[in-house]
Amino acid sequence: LFLLSVAVMVNVIKGASINVQPVELGNAAGDFAILAKTGISTVPKPTVTGNIAVSPITSAAITGFSLIIDSSDTFATSTQVVGKVKASDYTDGSNLITAVGQMKDAYNDAAGRDTTATNGIDNLNLGGGEIGGTTLTSGVYTFDVDVLITNGDLTFDGEGNSDAVFIIQTSKNVKQAGSTSVILSGGAKAENIFWQVAQEVVVAAGSHME
Repeated sequence: LFLLSVAVMVNVIKGASINVQPVELGNAAGDFAILAKTGISTVPKPTVTGNIAVSPITSAAITGFSLIIDSSDTFATSTQVVGKVKASDYTDGSNLITAVGQMKDAYNDAAGRDTTATNGIDNLNLGGGEIGGTTLTSGVYTFDVDVLITNGDLTFDGEGNSDAVFIIQTSKNVKQAGSTSVILSGGAKAENIFWQVAQEVVVAAGSHME
C-alpha cells in the first residue's frame, strides 16, 4: 500500500535485546514456503517463491494456479510458483504426512511462545491489530484480533543481528492490502519470521509478503 500524504509517520517498535529462539520446522516441513491442510487459493498473477503443498486434502484444493503435472506424477509446476507444487494425490504424496506432522509441531511451538514486552508493556494486540506502517524488532507479538497490513509497509528490523527472530501469533486472520510490502532491514531474514495464524492468510494482489 502507498499512503499518499504530505507527511507519513512510521512507528518504530523497539525491543530490548530480546533473545527469541527460532521455531524448529523440521527437514520436511522446512522445504515448503506454503504448506496447508485445507487448501491454497490465489487470484491471477501472484508469484510464490518456494515449494507449495497441500495434505491430506488433494490437489483439487489448490485453486487459481495453472498447474502442469510433471511426467513423474510426483509434482506439478506453475508459472505462478518458483518451485514445485505437491499434493497428497500425487505419486509419493504420502511423504507429505511427515511434513504436515512437522508443521503441526512447529505451529504448536509458535503458538505456545510467551508474548515479549517492549518497555515493560506486553506486545499484545499492538496497534489494535494494524501493523502496517510500523517497524518491528525481534520478539513475539500476540494478537486475538485480525492482524492487518493496510496502513503502509511493515518492516522487520534485525538491528544488525542476522539471527533475529520474529514470531507473529494470532487467533484470527492476517490480511495484507494490495501494493503493500513486508520489508527486511538490519540483517533480518525471511527464514527467521514465523507467522502463526489460526484462520486465514489473505495477501492481496500487488503486495509482497515475507
